[in-house]
Amino acid sequence: MRDVLGWRKKFGVLGPSTNTIVQPDFEAMRPVGITNHYSRIFTPDAQAVSNESFRSGANTIAENVVDAVKSVMTCKPDYLVMGMSAVTFFEGAKGADAFQAKVEDVSGVKISIGSHACAAALKTCGGVKRISILSPYWPVMNTEVARYFGDMGFTVVRDIPLQCRSWTNIAEQTTATLREALRKLDGDDVDAIVQVGTNLSMVRLAAAAEMWLGKPVIAINTATYWHALRANGVNDRIEGLGRLLEEF
Repeated sequence: MRDVLGWRKKFGVLGPSTNTIVQPDFEAMRPVGITNHYSRIFTPDAQAVSNESFRSGANTIAENVVDAVKSVMTCKPDYLVMGMSAVTFFEGAKGADAFQAKVEDVSGVKISIGSHACAAALKTCGGVKRISILSPYWPVMNTEVARYFGDMGFTVVRDIPLQCRSWTNIAEQTTATLREALRKLDGDDVDAIVQVGTNLSMVRLAAAAEMWLGKPVIAINTATYWHALRANGVNDRIEGLGRLLEEF
């Protein structure tokens, strides 16, 4: 017997307790018959985040992931979706693989993570070799993100870390701020722009930017949920949220 609402799939979604963007973003992308069940990773709202403190703050989140996994598994989800990106980029591609394996070992089900989902999205778009990166992070974390994409065969031409001062401050970044950053990241020397940081509201802006920049603009929340849908054989095309969900 199947869940009466999640009769196609039940997704367990893992996200920091400070994150207010992932949950509504994933709901906006959710086809009928798929249900999202959010498990909050306990995360103190670190204040005055800096280049020196960012990694330790992200590590605190990583340490609490397993508890959130165990909690959401009580509703018997078919699949997990990671709604926190920084921990999926640590230590490059090998680190991403290790994180994914750890969660899958604890849960007994598969998971889509942001780093691998973005790489898959870029490869699906085709012809992408050189990218720019937008994040709410600090430079020390952007270095980790660039390392990951380098491991996956992409060249990071330039990046912008918005240097948000707290975890909740990430969700307060305005469309005007993000639009200006995209303009600075664009250029004839890049094939695509990737936005990381799941508490940054970029799904709709990225979809619009693809039209006026004429190239892929990958929002990590879109890539991660797209990856989860396609990994489960859900091929619904969803209009208005970018090429990934509309075409692939």
